[in-house]
Amino acid sequence: MVKQVLLLGSGFVAKPTVDILSANKDIEVTVACRTLEKAKELAGSVAKAISLDVTDEAALDAAVSQVDLVISLIPYIYHATVVKSAIKNKKNVVTTSYINPQLKALEQQIKDAGIVVMNEIGLDPGIDHLYAVKTIDEVHRAGGKIKSFLSYCGGLPSPEDSDNPLGYKFSWSSRGVLLALTNQAKYWKDGKIEEVSSEELMASAKPYFIYPGFAFVCYPNRDSTTYKELYNIPEAETVIRGTLRFQGFPEFVKVLVDLGFLKEDANEIFSKPIAWKDALAQYIGAPSSSEVDLVSTIASKATFKNEADQQRIINGLRWLGLFSDNAITPRGNPLDTLCATLEELMQFEEHERDLVCLQHKFGIEWADGSSETRTSTLVEYGDPKGYSAMAKLVGVPCAVAVEQVLDGTLSTPGLWAPMTPEINNPLMKTLKEKYGIFLTEKTL
Repeated sequence: MVKQVLLLGSGFVAKPTVDILSANKDIEVTVACRTLEKAKELAGSVAKAISLDVTDEAALDAAVSQVDLVISLIPYIYHATVVKSAIKNKKNVVTTSYINPQLKALEQQIKDAGIVVMNEIGLDPGIDHLYAVKTIDEVHRAGGKIKSFLSYCGGLPSPEDSDNPLGYKFSWSSRGVLLALTNQAKYWKDGKIEEVSSEELMASAKPYFIYPGFAFVCYPNRDSTTYKELYNIPEAETVIRGTLRFQGFPEFVKVLVDLGFLKEDANEIFSKPIAWKDALAQYIGAPSSSEVDLVSTIASKATFKNEADQQRIINGLRWLGLFSDNAITPRGNPLDTLCATLEELMQFEEHERDLVCLQHKFGIEWADGSSETRTSTLVEYGDPKGYSAMAKLVGVPCAVAVEQVLDGTLSTPGLWAPMTPEINNPLMKTLKEKYGIFLTEKTL
C-alpha cells in the first residue's frame, strides 16, 4: 500500500529528501509551503505541491490527517505546532532539528498517541550523532573510557571558491549564520565547565588541525555540557562541540561585533537607502564619511591581532563596499542591512561547490591504563551539477529516516534522536551502502 508523506518547507536541503522518497514506488510525497510557487519549484515533476500556512490550525490538521508521516523542515519554532497536529491525528513525524524544550514537553502525549517523532537526523545534528554513539558504544563494550570528546563541523565553500574576505559563502540565510556568532558557549575542559561570552566567542577561536591542506579554525558551539549525559560519557573530562571556519574568519567577524553590526536593535540610520559610507560614519560616530576618518574610527573601536591583520580586515570592509557610495539596502537595523549586502556579494556561483568537514576526536583510556586517540572524519564536496554537500548530508539522512519509520524499522512510539545503536545501526548501514555517506575512522 502506498504511503503518503507531507513535506513542510522549501529550503535547499529538502531537494534530496523529495527526490529519494519520490523514487520509492511505495511513497507519494506532497510538498507544502506558504506560497504555492515555492512548493511547485521543490516538487518539480516528482511530487505534488500545495499551499499551506502551518499557523492556520484547521488547515494544518486537514493536511496532516491525509498522510501517514509529516517531515518538518520549516524553522524549529514551528515544530511543536506540527507535532501537536500529528498527536491529534496520530501521524508520525521526522525533523532534522534539535529536540527543543517545547517538543520535550509533548513527550508523554507523543507516546500516548502511539506515534514516532524522530528528530536530529540531518548532518549536525544527525550524522555526527551516528558516529559519536558508534565509537562510544564500542569503547564502553570493550571496557574502555572516553576521557575527551571533541567534535567540530563546518559547512564552507571549497578552498578554491573561498575567494572573499570572510572565506565564506551563504547557502542559507546569512542572518542565521551571523546570529549564531552571537551565542554564548559552554563546555567541559579538564573536568571543569568553561564559559565563553558572546562578545568573546570569535576571540576564542583557535587553529584546528584536521588535514594539512585545510586552514581551519574552530570555536565552541552553544552548550556542549549536556552531551556528557546525552552520549552517556560521565567519565569524560573534556567535551566540546564546535564549528569549523577558514582562518581569518573569526578576526573579521570580531571587528563587525566591535563595530556593533551584529545588533538587531532598530536604528533610524538603516531606514533609508543612503550611501554605505554615510551610514557607517553615522553609526560608528566618525567625524566624516571620508575613508581616512572611517578607517581611523574603526581602528579606535576594534581590536586587531597585528598590523597586517588590520590591513587585511580594512581591505575586506572596503571590498564589502562599506566605504563607498553604494546605497545600503535599508532593513531597519545594522544586522539585517549588513546581511543584505553580504547576500548580494557572497553567494555561490553556478560553477562553484561547497565543502562539509566533520570530525570527532576521541581520547580513550583502556582498562590496562594505555591510551588511544581515535578520529572519525567526513569530507564531502558539493556537485555543481547536482546537490550541494550540505543539501546531500542533511536531506539524504532525513529521507532514510522517513523510509525506516514507514517500513517499521523504527516503530517504537516516542520522541527520538539518533542516540542509541538500535536506532542508529540501520540508518548507518543504509547511508553507507546505498549513498556512500560515512565517516572514516582512524587511530592516530
